[in-house]
Amino acid sequence: MAGEAKSAGAGRPVRKQRLRLWIRLLLARQVIEAELRKRLRDRFDMTLPQFDVMAALDRNPDGMMMTSLSEALMVSNGNVTGIIDRLMAKGYVARENFAGDRRRFIVKLTPEGRGEFNGVARMHESWVDELLSDIEVGEAEHALVKFEKLAQTPAAPNGGSRR
Repeated sequence: MAGEAKSAGAGRPVRKQRLRLWIRLLLARQVIEAELRKRLRDRFDMTLPQFDVMAALDRNPDGMMMTSLSEALMVSNGNVTGIIDRLMAKGYVARENFAGDRRRFIVKLTPEGRGEFNGVARMHESWVDELLSDIEVGEAEHALVKFEKLAQTPAAPNGGSRR
């Protein structure tokens, strides 16, 4: 079995090395996310979920239905509603009634919100670049190819992978 082969140098089965990789990826994600949360809060008085909502709205300049926004962010409608309310209080987003249905809303970035998001997004990109600066360009490209392939691999019904 491929997962039973020994990895070069470490003397561990490949499956154990892959498990260690998975744990390190989770840890790295937590560390990076915590730092980004702190910087967003300290520099812009913004939460990471607020940034994520603004990013989704920036990608959809005609606005998004609340349900579509919650699906895109993989959070509940209730969570999105609270985030939208806080962004509205800052003047960054506007909520408009959907034509013909007063219970449905379209949410859009305001011009002020778009300007604020552009500045925050540039800084966010700079922070991510700084936090990942130990990774060389070739390593980053190789990892991107591997992780994109992994993300497109559907899981088999029994929990295994279909490769």
